[in-house]
Amino acid sequence: MKEREKFGSRLGFILVSAGCAIGLGNVWKFPYMTGQYGGAAFVLIYLVFLVCMGLPILISEFAVGRASRQSAAKALNTLEPEGSNFHKYRWMGMIGNYVLMMFYTMVAGWTMYYCYVMATGKLSGANTEQVTQYFSDFQKSTGTMTFWMILAVLLSFGICSLGLQKGVERITKVMMICLLALIVVLAVHSLTLDGAMEGVKFYLVPSLENMKKAGIGNVIFGAMSQSFFTLSIGIGAMEIFGSYMPKNHTLAGESLRILVLDTFVALMAGMIIIPACFSFGVEPGAGPGLVFITLPNVFNQMMGGRLWGALFFLFMAFAALSTVIAVFENILAFSMELLGWERKKAVLVNIVLVILLSLPAVLGFGPWSGVQILGEGTTIMDLEDFIVSNNILPLGSVVFVLFCASKRGWGWKNFIKEVNIGEGVKFPSGIRLYMLWVIPVIVSIIYLKGYYDMFKPKGMEYFIPWMIIGVALLLMVGWITLGHSKTKKR
Repeated sequence: MKEREKFGSRLGFILVSAGCAIGLGNVWKFPYMTGQYGGAAFVLIYLVFLVCMGLPILISEFAVGRASRQSAAKALNTLEPEGSNFHKYRWMGMIGNYVLMMFYTMVAGWTMYYCYVMATGKLSGANTEQVTQYFSDFQKSTGTMTFWMILAVLLSFGICSLGLQKGVERITKVMMICLLALIVVLAVHSLTLDGAMEGVKFYLVPSLENMKKAGIGNVIFGAMSQSFFTLSIGIGAMEIFGSYMPKNHTLAGESLRILVLDTFVALMAGMIIIPACFSFGVEPGAGPGLVFITLPNVFNQMMGGRLWGALFFLFMAFAALSTVIAVFENILAFSMELLGWERKKAVLVNIVLVILLSLPAVLGFGPWSGVQILGEGTTIMDLEDFIVSNNILPLGSVVFVLFCASKRGWGWKNFIKEVNIGEGVKFPSGIRLYMLWVIPVIVSIIYLKGYYDMFKPKGMEYFIPWMIIGVALLLMVGWITLGHSKTKKR
């Protein structure tokens, strides 16, 4: 049997895992959500939920990976007791990785394209309407969108083809160090802008008044949701890196380091964007258009804006590509473990497969823009994002937590033993009931509230059928975690 690949260094594991967690959710979604939900109060609540919910789920994924030495395609089969249903989740986990890449590769291409656009000065001197129109025209240009998507796929799979240590670890380490350096430089620059301190006050000084304006319930729920989605947990994307880990250090200690890095990048992204918005009188809660429409307008008004804009989108590209590379490594592990392929064959087949699977999202802004399954004004990308972010990530996280805490799964004693091997922070053994009951209940509430918020405003013709689908999927997870399989474990 071929020996399992391992990381060459502890730093490599931490930076690659952090690279998977650090993505567009940190540098795109977090700043505009902070703007929408009242600033510092949202940030504070987000940090509390990140530790209480995100950390235990992250540790669970790492533990399953390190104990099994396999990807999510086989890990649950290996660790579960006879008669358990948990292994059936692997199909949802594998589908989740592919669906995530069906639109994430396209958006990674957007960040690379905008780095090129800002560096070459294509938006220099453009007014607000022209910047908005430029992004709209770009999305409708199927050829341009396809080119940059394919470039993101080829770059990322090319890195993965070199192997874990020589490719994924070595290049992601460089990328992450550059990302961290860029974000500090950009944040320091934002703080020097006239009027930036008003943005810093909004961002760092909690205000009950701002919280009331956004709605206290909305702020709490928004912070809870963002803390849950920011770590890329629930589809086995982090589990694969646990399978490459040595057992020198405890999983709680390593997970805390990754959590700190992920949080640092999110907070610094806000420190770049929010003071700059206040400085130029721009609404920081401008929504998804903040990065590709609002910020280019800000850079156009800024001295040296062409340079700062190019550096910002280079930082964005590093964040996006680090996640793509990490998920591609997981996808390759599926092919190598289930089909017995060599890495090079798995790379070649998946390059073609991922490019083909990514085309619907691209076409959804052009020839297929009439496909609006989630309601008027939505795109194919919105549907793919909904499948992963609103369904597979939360439901998968419940599966991983219950697998580790439940007697029907791997079991608490096995989990605690694996988690606390090595030097470092020990995971408390007395929180089993919290993981067994509280986290699944909170995640289920987030899950159903997400359905309610998305479909209730669109009318009963959308709300009733989609809520039935949502409840059915939740019941399916209940069957996986509580039911017994008649098929004996192989």
